[in-house]
Amino acid sequence: MVYTEENIKNGHVLLIDKPLTWSSFQAVNKIKWAIKKKFNLKKIKVGHAGTLDPLATGLLIICTGKFTKKIPELQGQIKEYTGTITLGATRPSYDMETEIDKTFPTAHISEEQIKKATQDFIGEIDQLPPVFSALKKDGKRLYEFAREGKEVEIKPRKVTISTFEITQIEMPNIHFKVICSKGTYIRSLAHDFGKHLNSGAYLSALRRTKIGNFNVNNAISPDAFVTTLQS
Repeated sequence: MVYTEENIKNGHVLLIDKPLTWSSFQAVNKIKWAIKKKFNLKKIKVGHAGTLDPLATGLLIICTGKFTKKIPELQGQIKEYTGTITLGATRPSYDMETEIDKTFPTAHISEEQIKKATQDFIGEIDQLPPVFSALKKDGKRLYEFAREGKEVEIKPRKVTISTFEITQIEMPNIHFKVICSKGTYIRSLAHDFGKHLNSGAYLSALRRTKIGNFNVNNAISPDAFVTTLQS
């Protein structure tokens, strides 16, 4: 792909494979900075179509120029994820960001129960977002309240899960694939899955593999994009 100032401004949909520990904002900034430097621009519109948590990897769609108008449409697409749920403990953030706060037994859980339990999460469900999330309440991010140790009321949201498939079981780790609607928190799904099995659980790995018809197999890292842009 040859990038020019004109086609960047007219609009590109960039498929980026977000590295672990990077925020989505960092990935956008890296690409925006590289474009501005390459073409000596004072400003250019660059935005992403759906946040990925820093502890998740995978597909991040980034739009440039006039294509930033497509962001709301892209955000509404069906998402596909693969990842790992770890049974037997919970964490306040529902993922690896925070330390384990409680432990639970897992000896009573069979492979058959694990596979059967996924069926109770298929279809439209009510889901509580994690307290450690970027959702806003009273003009403040929920994770800000959480880090201050303040309790805040969170209302459940309706989300749709069309596929919840267990791909491998290596107790206490369960590997899965999920296809779901916009707004689904896989961290919350992991937490609720643990409760459903009369235990605890948290999300220990997550990778976004698809957004609509866009596939992470066609994505490149932010560093690779910068190298391509400079060549």
